[in-house]
Order: sequence, then structure tokens, then C-alpha cells
Amino acid sequence: MENTFNFNDQYILEDGRTILMPLDESDHIHLLPFSLNEPDLWKYSLVSAAGKEGLSNYMQLALDARTVEREYPFIVFDKQANAYAGSTRFYDINFPFKTLQLGYTWYGKDFQGSGLNRHCKYLLLSFAFEDLHMERVEFRADNNNARSIAAMKSIGCKVDGVLRSNMPKRDGGRRDSIVLSILKDEWFNSVKEMLWNKLK
Repeated sequence: MENTFNFNDQYILEDGRTILMPLDESDHIHLLPFSLNEPDLWKYSLVSAAGKEGLSNYMQLALDARTVEREYPFIVFDKQANAYAGSTRFYDINFPFKTLQLGYTWYGKDFQGSGLNRHCKYLLLSFAFEDLHMERVEFRADNNNARSIAAMKSIGCKVDGVLRSNMPKRDGGRRDSIVLSILKDEWFNSVKEMLWNKLK
């Protein structure tokens, strides 16, 4: 099926709990409190959004990547809390191969463990498999990031393996990256229903 995705379009994903909106320069004001008060959110990230300048750089990199059609970043709004909660994005989007990665996901500490992530992932995965007709959605994390790995497994990701020493760390040295994925057949056969039931 031919892809009709346009990086310039405004794709808004929404359910009863959350709204995912395309990231915009004006969102800086919504995310700045996290950057100033919760710098540890990016402990395992290659690019940190800590501090005012860090956030500006983080957002500009994301918006530039959208301009060249490599990434599609979102800002996350929690309807239950009536507050902005964090950010996530599609990246390494490869339409000929029908694959993409889902990541750069972070939420403020008040939103972690609240169930918000499951709603976000349900919306993103539904869009990836049912609207973009992807065959595979991949996830990666620092192999030491136990919280992130547990969250990915809880939404139905399967471990593909570990890439040893595959990227540098911000504070020096190199990290091992764990690779997980969900395949189209897995989504339709089991993961979608499992994740939907966790939303109730």
C-alpha cells in the first residue's frame, strides 16, 4: 500500500487520556520546567535537554530532523492532569523498508508510572502499523536503563539483542544498546489487544 505520510502535515493522535501533537518551537515554554527542575530525565540520552540552552538545542535538532524528513517529534499532553508531560518521536523512518524507530521518549517524574506511557504507545503503534503500514517498529535503550527496558517489555516488545559499544555516552565511554521490536503480525495478533486491555 502506498504511503501517504507527509512530514509537513499536522498529525494529532488522541484518546481519552492523552493528546500527542507535533512538536513546535512554541512548545519550549511547556517543556522548560522539566529541563530546569528534572535534569536527570536525560541521564541515559545521547542528547540532553537539561537547562534552557539544552532544551533549545534538543528541540532544534528534532525540528531540523523533521524538516529533512528523518523524524517526526511529538509533545505529550496529559488530559487527566491537564498538563504537558513530555515528548516522544518517530525516527529513522524508512518507508521503502516499512520500518521506523520509536523513541526519544521522556516524561516528567509526576507522569512516570501513571499509565500515560501505555496510552501514548497505543496511539503511536496504532498509527505506525495501521496508518503508515509499517512492518516493524523498533525501540532502543541504554542496556543499563532498567526502567526504560521494563517499560518497553510491558507494552509487548521482544528483545532482538544487544549492540555492543555502538554509541558514545555524553559523559565519556561508550554504551551497549539493547534493541527491541514489535512486528506487524504481533501487533494485530496479540499486542494490540493486550495493550488495549491495560488501558482500561
